[in-house]
This record gives sequence, structure tokens and C-alpha cells, in this order.
Amino acid sequence: MTMRTKQSCFWCLWILLCGSCVGRFVVEKNNLKITSPKSLRGIYECAIGNFGVPKYGGTMIGSVVYPKSNQNGCRNFDASLSSKPGTFPTFVLVDRGDCYFTLKAWNAQKGGAAAILVADNRIEPLITMDTPEEGNGAKDDDYIEKINIPSALISKSLGDNIKQALSSGAMVNVNLDWREALPHPDERVEYEFWTSSNDECGPKCESEINFVKSFKGAAQLLEQKGFAKFTPHYITWYCPEAFLLSQQCKSQCINNGRYCAPDPELDFKRGYNGRDVVIQNLRQACFFKVANESRKPWQWWDYVTDFSIRCPMRENKYTEECSDQVIKSLGVDLKKVKDCVGDPSANAGNAVLNAEQDAQIGNDDRGDVTILPTLIINNRQYRGKLSRAAVLKAICSGFQETTEPSICLTPDMETNECLQNNGGCWQDKASNITACRDTFRGRVCECPIIQNVQFVGDGYTHCEATGTLRCAINNGGCWKETRGSRSYSACIDGHTKGCKCPPGFRGDGANSCEDVDECKEKLACQCPECQCKNTWGSYECSCSDGLFYARENDMCIGKYAASMAGGGIVWLVILVLGIAGTGVYAFYKYRIQRYMDSEIRAIMAQYMPLDNQPEISSQAHEGV
Repeated sequence: MTMRTKQSCFWCLWILLCGSCVGRFVVEKNNLKITSPKSLRGIYECAIGNFGVPKYGGTMIGSVVYPKSNQNGCRNFDASLSSKPGTFPTFVLVDRGDCYFTLKAWNAQKGGAAAILVADNRIEPLITMDTPEEGNGAKDDDYIEKINIPSALISKSLGDNIKQALSSGAMVNVNLDWREALPHPDERVEYEFWTSSNDECGPKCESEINFVKSFKGAAQLLEQKGFAKFTPHYITWYCPEAFLLSQQCKSQCINNGRYCAPDPELDFKRGYNGRDVVIQNLRQACFFKVANESRKPWQWWDYVTDFSIRCPMRENKYTEECSDQVIKSLGVDLKKVKDCVGDPSANAGNAVLNAEQDAQIGNDDRGDVTILPTLIINNRQYRGKLSRAAVLKAICSGFQETTEPSICLTPDMETNECLQNNGGCWQDKASNITACRDTFRGRVCECPIIQNVQFVGDGYTHCEATGTLRCAINNGGCWKETRGSRSYSACIDGHTKGCKCPPGFRGDGANSCEDVDECKEKLACQCPECQCKNTWGSYECSCSDGLFYARENDMCIGKYAASMAGGGIVWLVILVLGIAGTGVYAFYKYRIQRYMDSEIRAIMAQYMPLDNQPEISSQAHEGV
């Protein structure tokens, strides 16, 4: 019997020993929507496999294939399952039974399938397809970590209906939808990671340690920026009172059997035992508590990764002294950590571990935590491969639409749907303005804001710039054209919206403005002496017989009038008024001069005769 087989048997014994081990395991589900044939159209539930990479937050379209041979998927597929160019990806349907779920998925992936659907072989509620114990899945256990296609278990009745439709020649198209597999209530994701400091449990422990190391940077960024709240947890069990004095409980429990963990080697004699694991788990939980109180909870990731590198079991460094050195190097208060740990030999409870045991019990839809490792995102258990990309994708799906951080929009996290046909949204290719905005769950069509100019519209068929500055952005979405040295635009700054063709043009103003032929339509230059020539956006008019064309009055006039017209009517009016004023002034001066002359002559005549007047006789003068 191998060591791993012994470990599997011991877990059965451990479950019998501890009453809290058997919990309520929740089956996490996603939607399966059949779009064709018409007889099967509808939305069905399917169970997410606890391996591979579910497309959390997204959807996946495929066409179902049921192989003629190897229908249970336990062997390599003879024919290629890869889809042909221009067709939907292949979802291979296989029957449950005869081999592990993971082996079916691995064979499907090697055959070229984009996803695997497993039809149950019995009528029962959906179950979670889990990974086998190490050493039992295949000759090479590491193939499980290489599975990167999603998997789903469907009911027997749905599987039978799909097979019947395929046998009749119908095409069965399916949309796997994980968008609501995890709740996304707000702008912050809360997630928990149930783990253990034990590093001697084979490939599963190695995979867990590698995940912590690779995910540390993303986790710390999300925490520091306030996008996520992370809490580590550790599973412990209590030893039943009847077994408190047994060697198993003494070597695997602390605080008089209150908190226990399995022995790493499961031999109770050599190496480290479960008691050491519980104490180190407690130290890690206390480290997080102290770091969190200092408002630096992200330091937990530094401690766990550094401890796994500097204090591994295989090098006999899995000790309290080594742990102390790591804590000191990170600048965390070691005394507070030790006070939190307390005395593992005391016959008393520990507040931190009591809270951990309480947290193991599921609430609402979460279910109990019974296996390691377990990741819980927004109070739902994560299913799938424990890898940086897969977990980060799941966490990103926990954000409310359009609130996800930029790390969720990197190319390795999601496909930019705006890159293909602009996501079906409105776009102005000339100015590279689009209403397509990529989000983690898919694109949204919303008219953008460019340089403080708001575009309005439905986002799908049109968007229109508004505001006083709109003409600076893509000319406000209006028509504009330049020919030679002339440019015309249908956008007018100051107008909040809309397009209007300028004088000399007609059209909708948005898509086109056509030149108006003023000559042909007799809109100008219609006097008898006029000769009209149409130009782009305007016209030219000339006159015969040496006359000049006055554009303001649309008439031909003489040279003098032309010179006046050249200066404008205003100047002509000023000239006339000037001449009239001069005449009035001259007449006024003339009348004043005549009046003054007559008055002076009358006065002088009283004193002396004037040369041109006759002398008056004295008789006549006296007789008056």
C-alpha cells in the first residue's frame, strides 16, 4: 500500500473520529442555454466541475458532438474534436461512469474540444464533479493541473434529449453562461481562502503554494486599492472526548483536543505531526489579525510565501524560531502575534480558532467548508483550477458591472469584444471614436465623453456630440468638406446639437451637404444685364456693357454707382448727407451775411449819406 493510499484511508478514519468533518457540501451551478433545435430551446442548470477553468463572468458558445465510439471519454478520442474554421467550437458530450471525471476532461481537451458536458447516468440531483485522490486519477497525477477547458455535469434527462436530437440529424447549439455563477453586488469583492501551512501533502500542496506565490501581487494590489477584502482561514477539527487520550489526538491536537489537523506523514512517529500544523496555522491566522489591525492585511501574502520558502518541512525548518525570523523581517509586532497564539497546551479555548471553526459552518448558499483548499468569493464557493489567471478571472466577475479595476481588463483576463466588429456599437472610423466600452463581462454600447464633449444617442446606431465645444470633436458629427482653399461645415459652435448645411448648400447636415446651383435655380444674378456662373458653395455674376454687379442688390449698375457699391450703400448715404449738409451750411452763411449787410447800411445811413443814395432836403426833413 502506497503512502498516498494510506493517506486516503486515514482521511476516512479521521472523518469517523471528528463529528464536524461531514458537512453540507454545496453544488455550484451555472446556466446552459440551448438555442437550437427549437424543440430543446431553453435554459437548464448544470454543475460546475471542481477542475479545469470555468469562464467565470463570461459565456461560451459551442456545438455539441456525441462521439460514435468512446462515449464515456475514458480513452483518447480517435477523431479530432477541433472545430473547423467558421464553425462553433466543439462541446463534446460524454457519459458518466467507468473512469474519473478529470480523465474524461483531459481526453476531451487533448482531442481538441473546447468544453466537455458529462451526462449523468442516473436520475438524481446534480453533483459536483471533483478531482480524485492523488495517485488514483491516472498514472501521472499532474495531468489534472493541465486541464484548462470548462466542464459541466448535466442531468440524465437533458443528456438523453440532446443525444436523441443529434441522432435525428439536428444541430445542437449551446451557450454555457457563467455570468451569474458568482454574485456581484457592489464595487468591492470579498473573498476567503481556506488553506493550510502543511507543505507535505503531495502535488495538491505544491499547487497550493505555487498559487499563493503567483497570486500574491494581484491580491495585494486589489487590497491596497480598496477593490477587494481578503480573509485567510484554516480548517481544524476537534477530537471526540472518547479519543482524547489516544496517540492520534495527542499528536494532532492542541488545547486538550479542541483543535486538530492530520499528521503530514500519517505515521505519528517521524517528522512533523498535526499538532505542529495546527500551531503554524494559528500563527498565520494571528499574523493576519495583527497585520489587519495595523491596516496592512496584505502582508499575510508576504508572510505565507516567505515562510514556505524559508521554513519548509522537508528541510526541517518548519519551526517557531524560523517563523519568528520571518515575522521580524516583515516588521510586524511579534509579541502581539505570540499573545494571539497563547498557550497550545492549555485546557482552554482560543478565540481565533473558535472563530475559524464557526466560520467553517456554511450560511445561506455557501455550504460548509470541508476540503482544502477552498476559495470563497462573495460568499460562493469557487470551482475550478487553482491558478492565478483562473482565480483572478473569478474574482473579477464578482465586481458590479463597469466597476471592475483595470487589472481585470488585461488581455490575459478577458477578450476585448470591442475589437471584433466594434462590438456591434456605433463608431466613427474617421476620428476613431466609438461607443463600445469593454468590461469584464462583455461590452456595453454607451456614447462617450471626449475632451469634455458629451456624445448622446442610443450607442448602437448613432451618437451625436453636444455642447458649445462640440465642433472641435469630429466636427460635431456634422458634414465638413474642403476644396482648394474653401472649407464649409454644417457644425456651428454655440449650438448645443444638430447639424445645418451652410448657405449655398442643402442636405441633412450630418451625412452630406450638396451644392446649390444658384444660377440654374434662379436664386441670384437674374437682372437682364447679368451673366451667372455657379461655383462650389456660391456663385459668380458679371455684367455686360461695362456695368458692375452689386451683390447686395443683385443688380448691374454704372461705374460711379459701382464705385459707390464697392464701398457700400452706407458710404453713398454718408456722401449724400455730407453734400446736403455743406449746402445747408453755405446757404445759412449767405443769409447771415445778407442780413448783417442790411443792418449795417441802415445804421450808417442815419449819420451820413451813402454814395449811392440821394441827398434829402431840409424842408422835407423838417415837415416830417
